[in-house]
Amino acid sequence: MGEQKDRMLRGEWYLDEPDLVEDRRRCWRALDEFNALGADDDAERRRILTGLLGGFGPDAVVLPRFQCSYGSLITIGARAFVNTDAILMDDAPITIGDDVRIGPRAQLLTALHPVDDHDRRREGWERPEPITIGANAWLGGGVIVCPGVTIGANAVIGAGAVVVRDVPDRVFAAGNPARVIRDL
Repeated sequence: MGEQKDRMLRGEWYLDEPDLVEDRRRCWRALDEFNALGADDDAERRRILTGLLGGFGPDAVVLPRFQCSYGSLITIGARAFVNTDAILMDDAPITIGDDVRIGPRAQLLTALHPVDDHDRRREGWERPEPITIGANAWLGGGVIVCPGVTIGANAVIGAGAVVVRDVPDRVFAAGNPARVIRDL
């Protein structure tokens, strides 16, 4: 394993390197196959995701078109449902709990980039932070979840929300940036 990949997996600042490029290409080849399957090829889609993802629970469903960076850092719980056009940028672990529902065109993004350090930004430095979605949470269409965010169990996130900080259990949150609207 290269030094930069090791740094990424430890959640430190890292740069891209050939090991990471090859890992992404391996993932994308599997996703090319997944996304090209016919409408009735559920068993083959499951086989591909079981081999690609870090964990893929029983009766979980991911609809095409699905995109991710590496796959191996994603865990999807039992009976979870990920709708079409999801983008899960898994530079850090993404954990999706049991019975989670994720709407179409949702984005779960783990990579942070330098804001104030112009040299680091220009050089392409990144630092990943994990995302966790608690059991039975629901994310509406077009939701964006930012690096380091945990969404609590049984929470509901309104369509189009941009979640920049943790959301507690059993609340409805919406907006940009997302804020708690009410308890559930």
